[in-house]
Amino acid sequence: MEIKQIYTGCLAQGAYYIESKGEVAIIDPLREVQDYIDEAAKNDAKIKYIFETHFHADFVSGHVTLSEKTGAPIIYGPNANPKFDCIIAEDEQIFELGDVKIKVLHTPGHTMESVSYLLIDENGKDHALFSGDTLFLGDVGRPDLAQKAASMTQEELAGTLFDSLRTKIMTLADDVIVYPGHGAGSACGKNMSKETVGSIGEQKETNYALRADMTKEEFIKEVTDGLATPPAYFPLNVQMNKEGYQDVEEVINRGKTAIKVEDLEDIVETTGALVLDVRHQNEFGKAHIPKSIFIGIDGGFAPWVGALIKDVKQPIVLVVDPERLEETITRLSRVGFDNILGFVDGGVEAWSAAGFATDSVEGISAQTFDEILKQGDVKVKDVRKNSEYLSEHVLDAENTPLDNLNDYLAEYGEGTHYIHCAGGYRSMIAASILKARGIHNIVDVQGGFAAIKDAGVDVSDYVCPSTL
Repeated sequence: MEIKQIYTGCLAQGAYYIESKGEVAIIDPLREVQDYIDEAAKNDAKIKYIFETHFHADFVSGHVTLSEKTGAPIIYGPNANPKFDCIIAEDEQIFELGDVKIKVLHTPGHTMESVSYLLIDENGKDHALFSGDTLFLGDVGRPDLAQKAASMTQEELAGTLFDSLRTKIMTLADDVIVYPGHGAGSACGKNMSKETVGSIGEQKETNYALRADMTKEEFIKEVTDGLATPPAYFPLNVQMNKEGYQDVEEVINRGKTAIKVEDLEDIVETTGALVLDVRHQNEFGKAHIPKSIFIGIDGGFAPWVGALIKDVKQPIVLVVDPERLEETITRLSRVGFDNILGFVDGGVEAWSAAGFATDSVEGISAQTFDEILKQGDVKVKDVRKNSEYLSEHVLDAENTPLDNLNDYLAEYGEGTHYIHCAGGYRSMIAASILKARGIHNIVDVQGGFAAIKDAGVDVSDYVCPSTL
């Protein structure tokens, strides 16, 4: 028996490859599926099953494409109602894979079709749990995403999750390995560990939601407390996972269309396309195509695209280094953004060489910022999350979180506004959005809050985020 965790850091998502006696099961595959096919072929094995733990909201799974390419059936748990052929498994149904078995555990609560898959080894011993979004390391799945589909409140879903954890998960032996669907950085939970593999015993000892003496009422209160608003693209990803989607290779091929700079304005005007610049923030700050939006490929790229652009059908034209074009399109497609019209041929350099004007973002060092602050009456905007701001911030700074920046545009009135985030990535995103909306009286503090503290700027007393 072989188990491989295929972890994708930008999505904080774990897919799984399980092989026994030449037969393979894939759990929650990524949208680009060729690696799974190649791995099975290398081992002279055949993909027999494609297991889905639930209808994912934060990424588009590869189940449909993988099934089309291999003939392997897609398996969901009870209550699932996809628009394509699949097996709707019963609770505790067993699927044989070589010398091992995979048992379906219906664990509703995150969504009503959510399941966990229990791997039983050659000796009939419970070996590992693939817990999807039911149980994370340090947390459990948020119960607010499926309210509309389930016609239930988040409190009712949380109560259902409590029962699933107590009757299906916590009854397993302490040495059963836990392979979760996500880790730290995912929006599907709020307190996830950076570790990606654990055990039932460890979680019973350390996971706040699995306390032995916890009442259902306490669980519901703690699990629903402090949930951030889910990104707007989540329901659209669920729809794609339920109804199907284009093969990612078609999306990539279309996105590789070279668009001449002379044609860009016409394309933007006729299609309503957004020009998305994914280069490093320093390059964007020096020069960019006016009204383009920056979301750098080397940051939390796909989740920020989903959170800020929101509509997965939005036409997009890329400004990207040629060697990273396919990577960029692939990562956009993972969160359902398939409408990539192409890329600006030659990028900003070609745009400028053709005589078109560029824009820039004024930036200053943290040391210069400190000197300006000492002059008094300075407008400072902190675009970090509210929890980060409350934990520690520049004295007299206002919090205008990037997630909801459009709600704070009126705060950027007359005068110069000095903006910063934690390290410089999010503040450049904010600067690009503000400038695209005609707000140019901004200065980016390079290096963000980390550099600001190092420069000796006065900040508020530190408060541990876990106490907020």
